[in-house]
Amino acid sequence: MTRTTVVTLSSTPRLGHLRNQVNAVRELGGVDIVLVWVGEDAPPALDVDHTLHIPPGPHGLRLAAARNAGADRAVHAGAELVIFLDADCVPGPELVDRYTRAAAENNDAVLCGPVTYLASGVDVSDAAQLVAATNPHPARPAPAPGQVVAASAAQYPLFWSLSFALTARTWAGLPRFDEGYEGYGGEDTDFAFALRDAGTPLAWVGGAHAYHQHHLTSSPPWQHLDDILRNGRRFANRWGHWPMTGWLEAFERAGAVRRDGDDWIRTPA
Repeated sequence: MTRTTVVTLSSTPRLGHLRNQVNAVRELGGVDIVLVWVGEDAPPALDVDHTLHIPPGPHGLRLAAARNAGADRAVHAGAELVIFLDADCVPGPELVDRYTRAAAENNDAVLCGPVTYLASGVDVSDAAQLVAATNPHPARPAPAPGQVVAASAAQYPLFWSLSFALTARTWAGLPRFDEGYEGYGGEDTDFAFALRDAGTPLAWVGGAHAYHQHHLTSSPPWQHLDDILRNGRRFANRWGHWPMTGWLEAFERAGAVRRDGDDWIRTPA
């Protein structure tokens, strides 16, 4: 039996979602949980196996540092398979099994399962409701259950850090998340590009469904404008082009930012 650990990141605004996730993981049985608390306040007492505290930096939440620390703790504690699952996601009833089977046959790959964004009112404690609501986000491949499909080089930007898995051996040999990213945006795409540069396989895992719990969002995410500019610039300096251009163009249409050569900058208020 593969020793498996779920690594999850959370802060107080997602505490209710986190409680749902912890309950769902415990229902699956046989899976350890590492909670990385990224808020300024002290971590809550929850039914998890390990708790780490990575407080915010001067520019916001340190999500890249938290993922690195969480995976390191999981591996140090004996995990053979590490599953990253953001706090606002709950695992489908077959997520662990599908990732485990895929890792056994693709043990050098980073594995990505489909994600369904739930509507309001779905009871995430009811596996039957989750299965009935399954509707993977159309932006990414969603193979049939049991299928594992290698990602093309062009698909690496579709990596999302909210649900993915890898073996402890794979983690030990990978580029790490760049901890220079703070606040919202960019660090997961940067990680994916580093994987591609390193020749690390990325694979889409059919049936490893995660379910994103409903909560209010804004598009574009105005509350993260400064983060997107700062992190986008860091990404562009490394990779030669900007990420999150759809949001940047939406901010531009609203008069909040403008192009300046290859840069994006805030416009005066």
